[in-house]
Amino acid sequence: MRYQSPHGIIGQSFRPARMGSKGAVVANHTLATQAGIRILHRGGNAVDAAIAVAFALGVAEPSGSSIGGDGFVMTLMATENSIEVANGTGAAPALAEPHRYPNGIPMTGVLGTSVPGILDALLATHERHGTLPLSVCIEPAVELCEEGVPVSHQQAVSTMQFSLLRDAPTSGAVFAPNGEWLKPGELRRNPDLAKTYRTIADQGRAAFYEGDIAREIARFSEECGGLLRYDDLKNHKVQWQTPISTTYRGRTVYEAPPNSSGHVLLQELNLFENFDAQGLGYLTADAVHTMTECKKLAFADREAYMADPDFVDVPVEGMLNKDYAAERARLIDFEQALSEAEACEGDAWAYMERAPDRAKKYRRNGKIHHPNGRSVPHDSFAAAGAAGSDTTHFCVVDRWGNAVGELQSIQMGYGSGLIAGNTGILFNNRMTYWHLDPDHIDYLRPGQRVRHTMNPVMVTDAPVEDGGKLELVCGTPGADTQVQTNFQVVTGVFDHGLTVAEAIEGPRWTHYQGRTSSTYPHAEANHLDIEDRVEDGVIESLRARGHEVSAIAPFDGAGSEGAIQVHNEAGTLSAASDPRRDGDSAVW
Repeated sequence: MRYQSPHGIIGQSFRPARMGSKGAVVANHTLATQAGIRILHRGGNAVDAAIAVAFALGVAEPSGSSIGGDGFVMTLMATENSIEVANGTGAAPALAEPHRYPNGIPMTGVLGTSVPGILDALLATHERHGTLPLSVCIEPAVELCEEGVPVSHQQAVSTMQFSLLRDAPTSGAVFAPNGEWLKPGELRRNPDLAKTYRTIADQGRAAFYEGDIAREIARFSEECGGLLRYDDLKNHKVQWQTPISTTYRGRTVYEAPPNSSGHVLLQELNLFENFDAQGLGYLTADAVHTMTECKKLAFADREAYMADPDFVDVPVEGMLNKDYAAERARLIDFEQALSEAEACEGDAWAYMERAPDRAKKYRRNGKIHHPNGRSVPHDSFAAAGAAGSDTTHFCVVDRWGNAVGELQSIQMGYGSGLIAGNTGILFNNRMTYWHLDPDHIDYLRPGQRVRHTMNPVMVTDAPVEDGGKLELVCGTPGADTQVQTNFQVVTGVFDHGLTVAEAIEGPRWTHYQGRTSSTYPHAEANHLDIEDRVEDGVIESLRARGHEVSAIAPFDGAGSEGAIQVHNEAGTLSAASDPRRDGDSAVW
């Protein structure tokens, strides 16, 4: 590699992977990581620690998450040979009809707020698998709310990009007391959130979805011109889901199912399995080119097929079929990058063992088929604009081999920018993921869940139900970049033998695909970013193949990956966090 690093064994690593044997926690803020380790030390399991981390992140890293947001909780219980996903994504409010957005979906303010679902998923997971009282698990986060969290340098800079955090009275009291932005090292307190956390600890989900907290959220939303109402909260319910999976060079890789975009990572791996990863090399021009082309093909299918599976028939089995991947992989030319048009979706339905459900919306042969029989041509690349987002990821493994991988989000950084009344809860702006083209597969409909980018990842040595053991849990924030950062980490660890620290800290590439951005208005300049720490000649070779390449500064790549690797023979754990944000890892 061009740059030497003090802890790199095969690749680059500027910090060592942390190693322990009794537990590991990785999160996007050091105080949240410590909250999880604290609960493990008290005898809690991975789920108990995950509750501590999730609530702590809401106060320690408010740019990335809040119980006013959404997410996915993947839980592997080793003693039960089980793996499941609690889908904590909320629906569009009942009043959220497309005609209410004649000028598009606003990026800030309450018009962008969907039903918060992550809290229900967290509490349902704890009720099913937790061992310590909820109040004990939430206690570290309550302390952070009351005693304060030192503002990091990254947070001090990022808050100043969102004037609403200072100008709105409820938000300003937390982020800019006395009208002045908090400086690095100053304490940010949120006493209202502490009260809300305590109420939830005492009363459970009912307090948030049916009680006084729900009423205050609804009052604030309506008073500010939002669409979220009390009945939206009352009618919300977590969904328990079976993860989707594929095999990758003998291992089983699990992802969250739709409405998560987790299938994209699995498709990328299926496509890349058709190539000799070791022969291509690590971070060579051949490797980056091939992986980028796999990403393009998988994203084209997501754009065509994926939306809320309760209302849209998604051909998941077809998209994950190995023969389908082999067919699609033949489109990849080692000498020339695929164009946008060439990357259009394949016929995933041809690899399904059933016909589409005509009671649901679905896409086939370039057309959207509606339940009412209307069938119209559809341009899967029809919108224009730019993207941007924020989220948080964390993962936990305990001494018994149980694990949690979670993504939670309020969509863009600091979400709507508004704290809901006296609750201390930062509202999300998830509605900005909806499409307003009525002939798009992910068209806005009240009561439906939007297509999500969050995707928790677990890799086992065999199927969990057959006694397979966890080898890796990982994930990252970063909207549409998540599945490609995870792609690089999974292949780095298992194809090239990198440590999790090397896989995370090595040079990162990110492809932005024209008009497939999740954030309204859903367009993106078609280009490839790659950190300039790669070997000499890589960038020039990629440009020669037709990629629009931007060489970016070291550690300017997208995402903030966190990962825990399990060494089953030795009974030990390796954990690493991404230096690109305020993340931290800790072991026991």
